[in-house]
Amino acid sequence: MGSYYINRTFFFDVHPPFGKMLIGLAGYLSGYDGTFPFQKPGDKYEHHNYIGMRGFCAFLGSCLIPFCYLTVWELSKSLQAAMLTAAFLIFDTGFITLSQYILLDPILMFFLMGAVFSMVKYNSCANRPFSALWWFWLCLTGINLAGAMGVKFVGLFVVLFVGLNTVCDLWELLGDLSLSLVTLGKHFLARVLCLILLPLALYTALFAVHFAVLNRSGPGDGFFSSGFQSRLIGNNLHNVSVPEYLAYGSVVTVKNLRMAGGYLHSHWHLYPEGVGAQQQQVTAYLHKDLNNLWIIKKHNVNKDHSDPSFPLEFVRHGDIIRLEHKETSRNLHSHQHEAPLTRKHLQVTGYGINGTGDSNDFWRIEVVGRKAGKRIKVLRSQLRLIHLATGCILGSTGKTLPKWGWEQVEVTCTPYQKENPNTLWNVEDHINPRLPNISLDVLKPSFPEILLESHMVMIRGNSGLKPKENEVTSKPWHWPINYQGLRFSGINETDYRVYLLGNPVIWWMNLITIGLYLFMTIFVSVAMKRGVQLTAEHKELSEVLLNGGGKSYAGMASSLSSFLHDGTRGALFSHYFPAMLFSTMLTGITWDVFLKFWAGPQSCSIQRRKVYKYGIVILILLSMYSFYLFHPLSYGMVGPLASDTNSPMAGLRWLETWEF
Repeated sequence: MGSYYINRTFFFDVHPPFGKMLIGLAGYLSGYDGTFPFQKPGDKYEHHNYIGMRGFCAFLGSCLIPFCYLTVWELSKSLQAAMLTAAFLIFDTGFITLSQYILLDPILMFFLMGAVFSMVKYNSCANRPFSALWWFWLCLTGINLAGAMGVKFVGLFVVLFVGLNTVCDLWELLGDLSLSLVTLGKHFLARVLCLILLPLALYTALFAVHFAVLNRSGPGDGFFSSGFQSRLIGNNLHNVSVPEYLAYGSVVTVKNLRMAGGYLHSHWHLYPEGVGAQQQQVTAYLHKDLNNLWIIKKHNVNKDHSDPSFPLEFVRHGDIIRLEHKETSRNLHSHQHEAPLTRKHLQVTGYGINGTGDSNDFWRIEVVGRKAGKRIKVLRSQLRLIHLATGCILGSTGKTLPKWGWEQVEVTCTPYQKENPNTLWNVEDHINPRLPNISLDVLKPSFPEILLESHMVMIRGNSGLKPKENEVTSKPWHWPINYQGLRFSGINETDYRVYLLGNPVIWWMNLITIGLYLFMTIFVSVAMKRGVQLTAEHKELSEVLLNGGGKSYAGMASSLSSFLHDGTRGALFSHYFPAMLFSTMLTGITWDVFLKFWAGPQSCSIQRRKVYKYGIVILILLSMYSFYLFHPLSYGMVGPLASDTNSPMAGLRWLETWEF
């Protein structure tokens, strides 16, 4: 996708464009020419300069360590807690693997943690509101929110996290009776400006750049409407002149508005025996073809409308029409036979001889949002074709027909009246010698329209995501326990193999810490509620646990919630890493507080204070030793697989599900 930006070739992805734009920019600035195909892991780069893109992602991945270090320092004011957090990230094999390739994940996590760190910093400036430093961190939070949203939609979880923090912040200010209502209003407007309007403006600007750069036809054209495609240089609709309004006798192609929906199509082949009526097949076809052409005719007149002696008449919203297939002269037809693949839908066929059929060939044409009598525009009008006899609506199901249907897409007449892209169509090609042509430039959608369309297509693409064939997916409960990794490169013992798996000691320590944190939080909360007298130092530690630890726990929970709501899409191990950042910060804060509680106040004996220091050091050394054992997962393995007793990694396959 970075190559597409360098070549200015339009493509489609289910995520917003910012991450791919940055990768393309890094490649362009470092001399990459955008010609490497990126077909499969392990392909040789040869003369292609990929270092700039790899280095860019690795740099952003490396920035996660100081971000987390400084965030924990701000939340706990403990050097040891910040050190423990940083060490766990430095020595985690998973973060190293994920950061050293050309992927969106390190870019997403960079902006995500940038937003969290900036939020914590502007919170720390609460005693100096509206100062230059306060405004700086507040604006930087908004900028990072835009960056996170612009890389992946999952970045919205950090928007939720920062939003909840802001609500709590404003609620506290509301309880401060020393503040006037005018000051409260300024606080509110400042947050609206920096945390809502600024991110939205930057996010919109990203798409303006995206559309300006990708101005050439490419593999993403078919996912978008005909009007959208007319913007793209090299597309068959670019700089084309056609009549603006439909008239009877016009020869047209009709395109379905579902994602990659295809053109209404027919051919001489019949439906096979046992599949409805043995009449001519009607399908949706994804490519340009002469068999996509249809003639619009009046339902009760079978004359040649191109005859100059025949009065010219425009097609209008609510008209009853016939669609005659130009190549075969059969009418678009439906009846009470069931569709070939979709139950409860009716079959759509081609019927009749030289345009003469029956009343099942009549369709009412409606334009979404139009009043009766309005003319129908090429490209812009969204149409519904309603079968007059049965009341069903012409649609494309998206299902692929068997070989007898040439593996084209099923077209049916659906009895369900709900409006959705499957049952919406638009006219793309339009031929009528009796009408004046206009340039399609006049009909190009505006920027707000293409911005809205691109988001609708991305949302539909996300909702339709399914695991790819042979793709290793996992369940969200697998992730925190490091249950199963992910092959990044190589399968056989002759291959150079890289395997995405977290450092087991660190990940399992994080898992244990979640339970420890919840126990300590309940214990401290009950003690404070019961009026137990705590020392000043213990009160301070309790505040760090509840406030700093609470923010880390809330960040982890909100990150995971974005993947728990939908069980249909493929869940990948790499999806857990944003939550892992918060989990690691929680580990640093929780163990620091726990060991300080255990060691007692500063006045306690030196021996007890050593417990605290040794505890932190032991945790760091354990993570380092585990990294020493498992570092080949990140930097590459050769030789026998771990399932072979002769492999140097054989003793490290602690779980059967680890496939390195």
